[in-house]
Amino acid sequence: MKRSLSVSGASFLALCSSFLFIGLCTAPAAEEPFRPEAGKFPPSEKAYNYRGELVFVDYANRRGSLRVQATGNFFRNPPHPFTMLPYGIVRYHGAPADLRDIPLGTIMNIRAFLPPDPKLSTVPVLPVANKDNTTGFRPPGMEPAENHALLLEDEPSYCLREGKVWRLKEVDLQKNQGLITASLESREGEQGKDVEQKMTIDPATRFWRGKECLGLEDLIAEGILPATGKKALDGQPVLLALNWQPTPDGVFLRYHISDIWLDETAMQRASHNQTELHKTFIRSRWMPAWIDSVEYAKFGRATVTATLFGGMDPALYADFKKGSPAFINAAENTLKHVGGSYGPAHMASKGTILDVTTTAGEAPLGSSGIQIRFETDLIIEGIRPTRVVRIRPTEWPAVQIPRQEYLGDGHEERFPTPAIFQKYGG
Repeated sequence: MKRSLSVSGASFLALCSSFLFIGLCTAPAAEEPFRPEAGKFPPSEKAYNYRGELVFVDYANRRGSLRVQATGNFFRNPPHPFTMLPYGIVRYHGAPADLRDIPLGTIMNIRAFLPPDPKLSTVPVLPVANKDNTTGFRPPGMEPAENHALLLEDEPSYCLREGKVWRLKEVDLQKNQGLITASLESREGEQGKDVEQKMTIDPATRFWRGKECLGLEDLIAEGILPATGKKALDGQPVLLALNWQPTPDGVFLRYHISDIWLDETAMQRASHNQTELHKTFIRSRWMPAWIDSVEYAKFGRATVTATLFGGMDPALYADFKKGSPAFINAAENTLKHVGGSYGPAHMASKGTILDVTTTAGEAPLGSSGIQIRFETDLIIEGIRPTRVVRIRPTEWPAVQIPRQEYLGDGHEERFPTPAIFQKYGG
């Protein structure tokens, strides 16, 4: 009986091999790394989040470099290139912004993806798992391959979006140089993940109260801050603008406070000023969008459906009205206008907005949720599905933009090559 149940060595090996084969065949395939697709707004929850100091900006091509916050000596971390996705949003002081608005040295929070198409990337393309690379003295997270940004925002913008405030605990001043101890918490007072941090202030730190801009010496004169020594600040809720400065006492990373907003009126005023600046900017450079579909007719006529990109002030979207005339021009993924030796209007298609619709529900980050249908009698090559365009209602000013912000006719040297950035090892 026992002999009938036994299995020979050869049969046993064959049986194991068959189980191994079945296991290999049925094992789940490794998940492909996520990359955004043309014509689709990516889910923001799939983005990789990190932060760092803004150390370089090429605003005409919507790219720059961050000194990424990671473990180790912050000052040793080399600048890490990033670029904005065409629908990527920049926010500064809780308002829409352009990269040119943000001072170098500002600490920025970023949500970013792998390059949608590595062949078209305007910054270096790195190995997919590069954020885990610890070769040599490189700390993990210093050079993430996710360098195409969906959202780039400064500290007050991040706090306003997340419903957080900095609560000031204590100040220690010595000869107009000082340390502030604070913790990042929810507005409701629930303790956040961040522990208390010490950050520097100095005579250049600006204190915003209502419509006033005060200096360190003003708050000392009012008795709010001590002339020297320590004082408890009782958890006062504020918003902070952070940057980085070299620290004399050998601390690996200590942020500096460039601005403190002491009340909501002060922060709202800063947001309003930045919003007005950005509205003027967009009206001179045209609203970015991409093409959803094109219905071709005879003799160059076509009806175009386009989705306007998100992150703008509502007043800009309100300028897109049914029956209004408008111009539409092809653009690159950098949002640079293309075609035309005399600026964006040279080769733009003119027509009429037939309809303006808003999609139901919350639009994904990067999208306004607003679609327009536009009829033109001159459809140009760059106006095709998934391609990026810029659109100007004719009530917006017709102005000439700087030469570096558009591509002319012919085969000019294209600015957005990644050759200016540092070389990365394989």
